[in-house]
Amino acid sequence: MSRLPAILSENLALPVIASPMFIVSGPDLVIAQCRAGIVGSFPALNARPAAMLDTWLARITEELDAARAADPAAKIAPFAVNQIVHGSNDRLAQDIETCVNHRVPIVITSLRAPDAVVRPVHGYGGLVFHDVTTVRHAEKALEAGVDGLILVCAGAGGHAGTLSPFALVGEVRRFYDGPLILSGAITTGAAILAAQAMGADLAYMGTRFIASAEANAAPAYKDMIAGASAADIVYTPFFTGVPGNYLTPSIRAAGLDPDALPAADKTAMSFASDRAKPWRDVWGAGQGVGTIPDVRPVAEIVADLSRDYAAARARLAA
Repeated sequence: MSRLPAILSENLALPVIASPMFIVSGPDLVIAQCRAGIVGSFPALNARPAAMLDTWLARITEELDAARAADPAAKIAPFAVNQIVHGSNDRLAQDIETCVNHRVPIVITSLRAPDAVVRPVHGYGGLVFHDVTTVRHAEKALEAGVDGLILVCAGAGGHAGTLSPFALVGEVRRFYDGPLILSGAITTGAAILAAQAMGADLAYMGTRFIASAEANAAPAYKDMIAGASAADIVYTPFFTGVPGNYLTPSIRAAGLDPDALPAADKTAMSFASDRAKPWRDVWGAGQGVGTIPDVRPVAEIVADLSRDYAAARARLAA
């Protein structure tokens, strides 16, 4: 973890960033994740109306500061806010200003190169990590001055890429020696260790935390995650215009045939703050669902991951 800035290398109990998830990620989940020793995150657009973002950031900051004061020896991780850098996100400038006012430790940017985000976040000493699915996206993000790259590979939940992590990590490491975070069907401690073995510094995990007590997800969604396997995941651009992985039972429940979805393209994308979300009952998940056995509190999930991570290291040492 030597490539990581001190705010991460010194404050993580497990080398994990919990990915920001539409609707699912909110203050309860983020606070529980940070208190368990992994980076918690949420999309700024989950806080609706826009003024709610200020309230969420104040609560998260206050509760984590209180936890650190109560137990200075505890590994309590920093938190992150995801910003969608896209022309239809009419809240971007306002949400960045709110993040700057609260000095959010880490800003995770998505879709386009985050030129408009890097300078204000760096102005107060914050970090910017950008998620990418290709080498070209990685190069453009680095040109914008980001502090780290999140490689979103095949099998990740939501808007996933198509490249194998073996391919993308290897190619990016040929020209970049800074912080790398790897995403793609990572749901176990052994997979976290495997991500590091490939050359990543941290794992990026979302789906495992949908099936948590603190997640803002319908009970049926959580139960579907715990009962699913990789065969229950379909990769399609139909719902947002960007290809992503979704649970086929939720697609059927919405009255659609997951094997016969119409084509869609990026012109369907919209992040306008007043736009209704017509697919909130079609649920995203990564291909790692088959190793998620049940719904548990975040603290128990992270403890299980830590034990599995340590056991994987011991197996290799033996």
